[in-house]
Amino acid sequence: MSSSLNVAIAQLNPTVGDLPKNTDRALQVMNEMDAAGADLLVFPEMFIPGYPAQDLILEDHFVADNLKMVDLLAKSSGEMLTLIGAIHFDGSDTYNAVAVLQNGQLKQWVHKSLLPTYDVFDEWRYFKPGRDNQPVKIKFRNGQTLDLGIHICEDLWDEDIDYKICDILGDSGVDLFINLSASPFVTNKYIERSLLISNKVKKYHKPYIYVNLVGGQDQLVFDGMSMVADKSGAWIHTSPQFEECISQLELPLKTAVKKGIKLRVIPKDEQIFKGLVLGVHDYFRKTGHSKAVLGLSGGIDSAVTAAIAAEALGASNVLGIAMPSKYSSDHSVEDAELLAKNLGIKYLNVPIATVFDVFQETFTEVLSAPLDGLPEENLQARIRGNILMSFSNKEGSLLLSTGNKTEIALGYCTLYGDMSGGLAVISDIGKRMVYALANYYNQIQGADLIPQNTISKVPSAELRENQVDPFDYEVVAPLVNSIIEEHSDVKSLIAKGWDPELVLELLNRVRINEYKRQQMPPGIRVSSKAFGIGRRMPIVNSYHQNNKNTK
Repeated sequence: MSSSLNVAIAQLNPTVGDLPKNTDRALQVMNEMDAAGADLLVFPEMFIPGYPAQDLILEDHFVADNLKMVDLLAKSSGEMLTLIGAIHFDGSDTYNAVAVLQNGQLKQWVHKSLLPTYDVFDEWRYFKPGRDNQPVKIKFRNGQTLDLGIHICEDLWDEDIDYKICDILGDSGVDLFINLSASPFVTNKYIERSLLISNKVKKYHKPYIYVNLVGGQDQLVFDGMSMVADKSGAWIHTSPQFEECISQLELPLKTAVKKGIKLRVIPKDEQIFKGLVLGVHDYFRKTGHSKAVLGLSGGIDSAVTAAIAAEALGASNVLGIAMPSKYSSDHSVEDAELLAKNLGIKYLNVPIATVFDVFQETFTEVLSAPLDGLPEENLQARIRGNILMSFSNKEGSLLLSTGNKTEIALGYCTLYGDMSGGLAVISDIGKRMVYALANYYNQIQGADLIPQNTISKVPSAELRENQVDPFDYEVVAPLVNSIIEEHSDVKSLIAKGWDPELVLELLNRVRINEYKRQQMPPGIRVSSKAFGIGRRMPIVNSYHQNNKNTK
């Protein structure tokens, strides 16, 4: 009798709500892997409905249609065991579940035990936690019978939780751990997962299969990075990051491999760039868009956004529009045009001076004076926003906004101006990372497609004479990250050496600009705390931190 298992891993990219298409894809892979002699095929968590399906799950007909897809796949199953994520409704409760399919039958449901309700997750809103999970005994086509420790995503992250489903399964004597996951991307999260898996394997000396979702869904990106470890904890397979991949491998059950593979250390800028490219690509594909438009200022933010868009959508599907005003420098227009040429994207120059003058004449007639100061600056941004939205409407394209996380956090952005758009591509990366991505992109392209002048010049919105951005980004950007991503307070920030006055100023700026962020387009999450669904702050917020009693 064989002491190994022929395993197929389906690291795939479903679309939320597209039940027929997701099911057709699953059926295709089932047929292919069955014909290839696989003993076991594992799909990711919630593959049939897509993840996260959010309030679709509250619709009875959606859950019922999802169950019809499970029945269809069950009837099509053969000797190969298939594990696939779906919604289970048992007549009274709804579960995040795994359907166990074999020999034309739905053999069993396995329920998720730990339901995350933090950051971007809200599973207690939809599901009941499983509390009756036991090893699943399966006789495989190769003749061996195994006890499988099937669990789902968060069930792996149990080290600080009293209810430990992996321990329950392990103590019951499983032969193999299997985790079906839909774990969203955060930089280096694959390393966290690998450490958790290693801990389980070292404790129970059993092989571990981890299969993760890949693809973009609204503000989330799923990075894949599925992994398989043998009983000694050696890695015998890792799927690529941010790519669909169907892999077939021989998994030893009772012995260790002679030499495992190393888990690749992926540079942070590579992870973020590829994650944003996939996020943009899937946001467009899954919403039925193919073309993008964005403003090109000649600055670093719009340059990096344009590079990501060109990679995600193809250069021919991207239109960059320069919109110089009387305050725009010649080099900014030249840098924008050079960038478009280097990237191969379409380019237009649409000056705003005439439109701006008409607005000012109107205000002069009404108010006896033109706008000046901040209103004059914002007027220019809003004229540009209107121009970009008009081209978006005309071409049926989606407008990409280009603000970065540092500026958005501090409110250094204009509602209905540069914040206009359908997708905020770089809204979850700080200003310093924007520069890092520009250099990374030029490095992988082997040429300065993003002009060096764009990278080296002092950043400026160019909305008034001799204007430069009012922040030292080398100082402000990491401080903003500490406030947003690490939830740091006044006392801890000052203890780390930050200037107390600057800390209080930035905390106040973050607080008073929440109303802007709640009106911005959705962004793509790549950090541990992004603006959007994972950060729920009140707009009306009179709570002030201070630095009293911090010493």
